[in-house]
Amino acid sequence: MLKINNIDAYYGKVQVLHDVSLEVGENEIISLIGANGAGKSTLMKTVMGLIKPRHGSVMFQGEDITKIKNTKIVSRGIVYVPEGREVFPEMSVRDNLEMGAYCRNYSAKEMNDHLEEMYSIFPKLGQRQKQLAGSLSGGEQQMLAICRGLMSDPKLIMFDEPSLGLAPVIVEDMFKVIVKINQEKKIPVLLVEQNAYMALSISNRCYVMANGMIKLSGASEELLQVSDVKKTYLGG
Repeated sequence: MLKINNIDAYYGKVQVLHDVSLEVGENEIISLIGANGAGKSTLMKTVMGLIKPRHGSVMFQGEDITKIKNTKIVSRGIVYVPEGREVFPEMSVRDNLEMGAYCRNYSAKEMNDHLEEMYSIFPKLGQRQKQLAGSLSGGEQQMLAICRGLMSDPKLIMFDEPSLGLAPVIVEDMFKVIVKINQEKKIPVLLVEQNAYMALSISNRCYVMANGMIKLSGASEELLQVSDVKKTYLGG
């Protein structure tokens, strides 16, 4: 599905990613964990074409998308739910959701059907569809960011720190929804998450990143038992 091959990426003259390779298969949830500044978000932005690598390639469904424009990457079916939600605060919930479908030529009926599906996933969004997004709570904004991404019928969805700043009970609900999206809609997921235990508990495989490099990878249930992972990321 997604294959990242030997990526080197820079901010100006500073190299942030060093020979990074990663793969997301059909229907997988892949987690990417590491300390702040490890390069996780940079990798996602590189996939989305927001940062162009100096070396390496990004393949999606067998197509090299390394050099194509960000808007065309979205139209190919990759959706990025960024850290911090980044909803449009002065727009209504409904308008934010409709913005998520900008690359799709939906009919009025198709748009309404998609909106109703989003409201079924998070009923609070239906209750607040006319409310300004900026007035929502942090958890509600995260719900909106997730559903805005789903509005374009993605083939792959990438979540960047979805639990950031949320209460534990809301975090549990968010992760249940991510698993539901993967299992029921058959959408592969690439998950960057500060809550390493939660990320490992729902993912099939995990990559551990440090200093812009992949240091370790394997089945998530196996990495949960690795002493270095437990000590560094799980407090064990």
